Amino acid sequence: MIYYTDAIFRPLREITNEIQNLQKAGGSIGRIDELYRTESKIKDNGTLHLPEGALEVKFDHTQFSYNGTDKTLEDVNFTLQPGRVLGLLGRTGSGKTTITRLLFRLYEINGGAIRLGGRELHEVPIAELQHHIGMVTQEVQLFRATVRDNLSFFDDAIRDEQILSVIRELELSDWFNGLPKGLDTILEGGSKGLSAGEAQLLAFTRVFLKNPGLVIMDEASSRLDPATEQKIERAVDKLLKNRTGIIVAHRLGTVQRADEIMILERGQIVEHGNYASLVSDPESRFSSLLKTGLEEVTV
Repeated sequence: MIYYTDAIFRPLREITNEIQNLQKAGGSIGRIDELYRTESKIKDNGTLHLPEGALEVKFDHTQFSYNGTDKTLEDVNFTLQPGRVLGLLGRTGSGKTTITRLLFRLYEINGGAIRLGGRELHEVPIAELQHHIGMVTQEVQLFRATVRDNLSFFDDAIRDEQILSVIRELELSDWFNGLPKGLDTILEGGSKGLSAGEAQLLAFTRVFLKNPGLVIMDEASSRLDPATEQKIERAVDKLLKNRTGIIVAHRLGTVQRADEIMILERGQIVEHGNYASLVSDPESRFSSLLKTGLEEVTV
């Protein structure tokens, strides 16, 4: 009787667990369906194409607010010439991240204009904007998929030879040679099983494969060992070569490669100029910041 009772209850417990999984799946499907039905407020009606190569960035008296009341950017006006690198400094909430979001057209501006490569953003299809702008953030997001799909973003047009060439260029060969199935190796989501440096270099690989005209970098905050940090520095130099760059800086060492420095405060530009000119000017905010010798940026 005990044996038969156990034999009955075991499949019942399994059925109960499966019913719970089905309920979770049903709720998830409902949320996905709701997401699909949500229409974007950004109208994708652009028809113009961006030129190849390094792109000019121009903010023309740009105004923006997230809630329509509090101004996040107020009369931001600057031009970044093709091939130049801009170091963007400012306290938390000064508008640094907002500038990068607006370049991707994640939000519509409230006034003024933003031009990329001589075209206003709304004149260019959003898919083309995403192709011509590459971004490396502090947090590297990976999918539970093959190395090939993670690096190419599931783009079958990117050949294996291209991926392997970039892996060698970014000094990832040792890591790649240790993979059991090469490009067919499955990576875990959320950068599991990778060091911070390896995940960051994979993010650079993604950008190299896109070959964008504008690169936006949000400096990695993790502390890396000296050897890995040198690899990251060399990868940054290669990534910015012959491209326009914007570096959102959290550490002063990052902006040493910048051609220009711009300091934001409460959504306004309080200082903008050539790196060398600001360093040599004892009255500049940037010069004062360097003299403090602080590693973290607190403008």
